[in-house]
Amino acid sequence: MRSVSLILALVCVGMETQEEGSPATTNVRGAGYPQIGKDGRITFWLKALEAQRVELQPGGDDNGLGRGPIAMNRGEDGTWSVTTPAAVPGFHYYWFLVDGVAVNDPGSETFFGWGRQTSGIEVPDPEGTFYEIRDVPHGAVRAHWYWSPVMNEWRRAFVYTPPDYDVSIESRYPVLYLQHGAGEDERGWSSQGRANFIMDNLIAEGACRPMIVVMDRGYAQQGREENRFGEVLLGELIPSIDGAFRTRADREHRAMAGLSMGGAQTLQIALMNRDVFSHIGVFSAPLRGFDTEGAYGGVFRDAERFNDRVALLWLGAGTEEPRIHGPLKAAHEALKGAGIESVFVESEGTSHEWQTWRRALRDFVPRLFREE
Repeated sequence: MRSVSLILALVCVGMETQEEGSPATTNVRGAGYPQIGKDGRITFWLKALEAQRVELQPGGDDNGLGRGPIAMNRGEDGTWSVTTPAAVPGFHYYWFLVDGVAVNDPGSETFFGWGRQTSGIEVPDPEGTFYEIRDVPHGAVRAHWYWSPVMNEWRRAFVYTPPDYDVSIESRYPVLYLQHGAGEDERGWSSQGRANFIMDNLIAEGACRPMIVVMDRGYAQQGREENRFGEVLLGELIPSIDGAFRTRADREHRAMAGLSMGGAQTLQIALMNRDVFSHIGVFSAPLRGFDTEGAYGGVFRDAERFNDRVALLWLGAGTEEPRIHGPLKAAHEALKGAGIESVFVESEGTSHEWQTWRRALRDFVPRLFREE
């Protein structure tokens, strides 16, 4: 009788939870957990019969799930569960620690982050329709392979082409080179960031010019060698893209932006190559000891020349990433004091996470290539 009662109790608990929430859209097909409640709380569940301790580990301290590890509770049937406080809307990495061993959630899709395939969860945002798939014309995300003599290897970039690319065959398009953060790769912006849907929706609204977006892997090194991504980008990727796609192959129609590590790369590469890029976007890039006299080879010393060459310098961060938000905002104020034209846009309530960067892309792209 006790086993029958236990089964009935578990069924009732499952029914109650199901009424209060629903499986995350990032779950694998048919998986009931993780489950997101209407109040934004998330229930995680794992079957680990022999485990002595199971914990939920959100991806780092700067995330919308809370600080980990978070202890999970063991049920009498050997399953483990925990319900978190209401999560920040957006995409978040996580994994389980089973007796100290990192394990991905078998109920969730995985995404390349933290230098490996990692579980991820999408928490709905009432204001997130700008990155949702909508009934509008859709562009395509294509895999573009090119040979790199610098690295002596084939490399892959993902390339977004706008909805009319295969129809308006006489048209040429400006290009945005868009970089991911540390521990991620060229899949990040289209998979975790939903950049293609952001672009589709902006273009459908008439909020931005149709453009090509190139997303490459920001690593070009063997072992501990110096990262030679700048060489690859300037000498190999850009010529390859201009040769394979109908681009506007001049600096006035070429932009570069990136998040975190990609933002730091953007500053270093684009600022030092203003004959190649005219629009620059910096999303949550770490910045320390910035000064307008010596930074980046003294590029900011001549404000008039800089403003004449750079059509847009965009800086932004989430309000909940103080180690980055503060220094970036201070840099913007210093630049303004030196006569350098720049904009600073903050994402309210978000940290070092994809919701910050989705919002950044939405604000940045409509500002590009306005000169025509």
